[in-house]
Amino acid sequence: MKILITGGAGFIGSHVVNAYIEAGHEVVVIDNLTSGTQSRVHPKAKFYMMDIRSDELEEVFAREKPDVVNHHAAQKSVPKSVEDPQYDAEFNVMGLLNLLECCRRHAVRKFIFISSGGALAGDAPVIPTDESVNPVMISPYAIHKYVGEKYLHFYRVTYGLHYTVLRYANVYGPNQIADGECGVIPIFMNNILSDKPSTVFAYADQPRGTTRDYVYVEDVAEANVLALTGANDEILNIGSGEEIHTEDVYHLIARIAGSTLPLHHASERVGDVRRSVLDCTKAKEVLGWTPRTSLEQGVKKTLDWLNSQRA
Repeated sequence: MKILITGGAGFIGSHVVNAYIEAGHEVVVIDNLTSGTQSRVHPKAKFYMMDIRSDELEEVFAREKPDVVNHHAAQKSVPKSVEDPQYDAEFNVMGLLNLLECCRRHAVRKFIFISSGGALAGDAPVIPTDESVNPVMISPYAIHKYVGEKYLHFYRVTYGLHYTVLRYANVYGPNQIADGECGVIPIFMNNILSDKPSTVFAYADQPRGTTRDYVYVEDVAEANVLALTGANDEILNIGSGEEIHTEDVYHLIARIAGSTLPLHHASERVGDVRRSVLDCTKAKEVLGWTPRTSLEQGVKKTLDWLNSQRA
């Protein structure tokens, strides 16, 4: 089938592009290269440098006629969404609506939407948190991702557009950029390999930092392949189901890298969720997906990749 992927030059999107092409599908990539890199895009994929808010998106749909749209493009920074909620809404809500309208007009069969398990499940009353728990949204980013899920339901009921929502935990792996919360693992790795100190942001009553659920990017790509034909009109958590403090992540990386650098602590940031870990039972039951890579295995693979890039 033909799949149009937004954000396909980005960290996660590029891995999904590779997985689709390896599975024998035709892939079209749209990316404005704000955080993506065109060199990451598989040579067999057709590439359009374009913002998802652009009026020219209509022309791409008319020309390419995709069967499925996979929507990875996003304003992904929680702190930035707090600083500028209007920009976050322009990209994460209005950009999504531009895509959905194109899907409606050009008979797209299915829409795979990348949501945030971490932002929506954070500080929930039940941990690990499954998809049935009402979200506790403490950032515009989380609010707008939830709004996106509701729009998908509207387009399904009104226009018959099938969807699968994948609520990611914290994804890590090769090609990830060290840029804030989205890149805490590569930030730590880059600091350690550059002999620079690292900082953990922590609440006073949670001195080891916030907790997160980390999932390896190749496992995430596999979930996207399965979602092409499965889990219609479902919302699924995609994570490891294991909760770990940020400080413990640092110590794991330091041990594997053989580092004894000290770790500094600072106060929490606005919008930081205290605890977040996903219950991914539904993904196993509905999609047949489970993560294959442990955090230690994934950290080793990512460190090997980063060392090869630095070399």
